[in-house]
Amino acid sequence: MLKERIETIISRIQQLGGDVREVVIDEPASLEQILQTEEHLGVKLPASFKKVITEFSGIFNLRWFLPDNIELPIEFRGIFCGTPHWSLEYLPQFEEDRKGWIDNVFPNPEDEYDVVWHNKLAFCEVGNGDYLAFDMKDNTDAPIVYLSHDDGEGHGYKIANNFIEFIENWSRLGFVGCEDWQWLPFTTSSISGINPDGEAAKRFRTCLGLEL
Repeated sequence: MLKERIETIISRIQQLGGDVREVVIDEPASLEQILQTEEHLGVKLPASFKKVITEFSGIFNLRWFLPDNIELPIEFRGIFCGTPHWSLEYLPQFEEDRKGWIDNVFPNPEDEYDVVWHNKLAFCEVGNGDYLAFDMKDNTDAPIVYLSHDDGEGHGYKIANNFIEFIENWSRLGFVGCEDWQWLPFTTSSISGINPDGEAAKRFRTCLGLEL
């Protein structure tokens, strides 16, 4: 289902004259690889994340860009690409980077802004210093939150209740870019998550001719 959705997104972006620069769908991760990563990190990975990487792919990377001449409605003017990715192999590096931000910039767990960076597990590097991360305070299955390093509007937003919900909802938006301004049009509050069935999402899919 997910692989077919990815193929639909790729095909439509190319039909629009856009650029698909990278598609990586690696083999599923093994339980041994997961255990090694958990031991390295010192935490148990969220259940929904483990389900996706063991049943779909341990390394996924897609990079697409809309053509320069496309004219989207003003509410979607900030959307120009899709760069979803995750990798079991890179989790320790992303975590090291997140902890570096805490040590050097956001050390105070009593500070309203700083605390968002604490008790998280970064899994997706946005590319501008921001991260998508699991909120590890949840004892059942970690919600997905946005970590902004520079007062981004989406800082601390809960994007989804768990990784499976996140991939399901995000993919129905064509995997729009990781930057908060690209997915914020599809939220209604800091706790709403991205809504693939909202009016904004329907308008966006209509604009691109995406049937997802």
